[in-house]
Amino acid sequence: MDAGRESELAPMKNRTTVERTSDRELVVRRTFNGPPNVVFEAWTKPELFMRWWVPKSMGMSLTACEIDARTGGKYHLVFGHEGAVIFEAFGKYLEVIPNSRLVWTNDEGDDAGPVTTVTFEERGGTTLLVVHDLYRSKEALDEAISSGSTNWNDETFNQLDELLVGLGANDVDSVAARSS
Repeated sequence: MDAGRESELAPMKNRTTVERTSDRELVVRRTFNGPPNVVFEAWTKPELFMRWWVPKSMGMSLTACEIDARTGGKYHLVFGHEGAVIFEAFGKYLEVIPNSRLVWTNDEGDDAGPVTTVTFEERGGTTLLVVHDLYRSKEALDEAISSGSTNWNDETFNQLDELLVGLGANDVDSVAARSS
């Protein structure tokens, strides 16, 4: 591969921003080097999702991943380490608009978790991704922040950047072949 081509496929050094927009809302933004249809696939195809979702620094992996990304469909994620189940996450999709929007519940735990909305916006060959979590109360969001459960974004999104490069997400020919 020539040097020019290699630099085209390098991950973008994009910054992840996290902003508390109200007492109950947290918004995360990041631009990815690839079109919305490929970024959307990385969020909705289990074989891709498993490759980037869990921060490597956590020392665990997704040992099972079921994603039925359609309105009314469900998801179930099993996080494990050395054969032991550490945590399970599950919920249902309230809205799915291919290549544009995902809305799901986070049903694990004793109380209702946040409702998560992810949007995928085309920006000149890149995708502006916005993750919007709406918590049931100010206290629930305060707890999520103090526990560190909202700090996964940067490392996880760096892993998604790497996956997109591996998929050739900014390579028009490979994206066109996948879409046909």
